[in-house]
Amino acid sequence: MYDLIVVGAGPSGLSCAIEAKKAGLSVVILEKGSLVDYIRRFPSGVVWFSTPELLEIGGIPFITSALRPTRVDALKYYQRGCQHYKLEVHYFDSVEDILSNDSGFTVSTQNGKTYGSRHVVVATGYFDHPNKLGIPGEGLSKVMHYYDEPFKYFDCDVAVVGGRNSAVEASLDLFRHGARVTLIHRGGTLSDGVKYWILPDIENRIKAAEIRAFFNTTVREIQESSILLNIEASVKEIRNDFTFVLIGFRPDTTHLQRFGVEIDPETLAPVHDAKTYETNVRGLFVAGSIVAGKNNNKVFVENGRLHGGAIVASIMSQNY
Repeated sequence: MYDLIVVGAGPSGLSCAIEAKKAGLSVVILEKGSLVDYIRRFPSGVVWFSTPELLEIGGIPFITSALRPTRVDALKYYQRGCQHYKLEVHYFDSVEDILSNDSGFTVSTQNGKTYGSRHVVVATGYFDHPNKLGIPGEGLSKVMHYYDEPFKYFDCDVAVVGGRNSAVEASLDLFRHGARVTLIHRGGTLSDGVKYWILPDIENRIKAAEIRAFFNTTVREIQESSILLNIEASVKEIRNDFTFVLIGFRPDTTHLQRFGVEIDPETLAPVHDAKTYETNVRGLFVAGSIVAGKNNNKVFVENGRLHGGAIVASIMSQNY
């Protein structure tokens, strides 16, 4: 019987567990993948927008040689934090159900294990659920919703759909490693949120026709060797070997609803106390980006890492 079970071993989940241990509570983290799994799945060369101190958890300094940390820097940092606090983490075991009872909660996992706890924090993020275009051909094997590295796509015609950081960075990386890149965006310009040190680079590559770009354009259909584009009132077909659909992610609220948590129909956010992050199910909290529902551009590692302190303070004030 634990004092707290945390579902999800991302930065927010780790922060919750660390704050619980500092308060003297027994805590276990249940994670369906690896430690900070969504960071591990970032593109290999990604550089964070934030500076290191904004990613810190548990009072452990995050020291890097550069102004902004890389993916590898972040992975090593969170691994050190987990080791430093001797966190108990059970990896590669997805939580299937959370049931409330007289003593708290019973949590069951895909591997057939059962855990008891007085409180539960769900910090599962949204990275496993990319937004889809919902068009014919999106299910083809050549279509991907995550980007990792460019080498497979050398000398290929590659389309990148999207206008934010992930799409821009993938386009530049693919171009610099020998792919013929077409960037497709439904807006008239790239997103205002594109990293300021990357924006001139992509704009110059487009101006020089090194990366072809279509704005105010949507994808009509993806075919085996081409894609069809809607450009104003016309349809244009372009050659295509691979397509990356990088248009963000959406929250999956089905598991929260299964656990009894109310969901706001407008924002798809779990109904919760804005100060304590406790949901309508007493003793069940939410943390990290899942708190914001479809407005996931409002909660990042930088502020989601602070949820743990508020949650543990609420638990301590109510029960200890």
